[in-house]
Amino acid sequence: MNILIKPIITEKATADAELNNKYGFVVNPQANKVEIKKAVEAAYGVSVIAVRTMNVRPNRKTRYTKTGIQTGKTNAIKKAIVQVAEGDTIDFYSNI
Repeated sequence: MNILIKPIITEKATADAELNNKYGFVVNPQANKVEIKKAVEAAYGVSVIAVRTMNVRPNRKTRYTKTGIQTGKTNAIKKAIVQVAEGDTIDFYSNI
């Protein structure tokens, strides 16, 4: 099972990383905090202090078209905010 799917790179996440050493990831919905901690430590070589997780609900949309009402939704995801030790950093742009 692949735990880490992709990093979250937004203005808010970048500011949080620079100020508080907290990094965001989209993770597998079945992963727990211990598995996320081990995956981040193995992938980036940092020591993790805390892991916070959140389940993001799907956005539901309704469109009115010629053929009738079309309903749909996006996928539900799980996010993890990982706080690393002071002095450790994660560089998402190193392997581009």
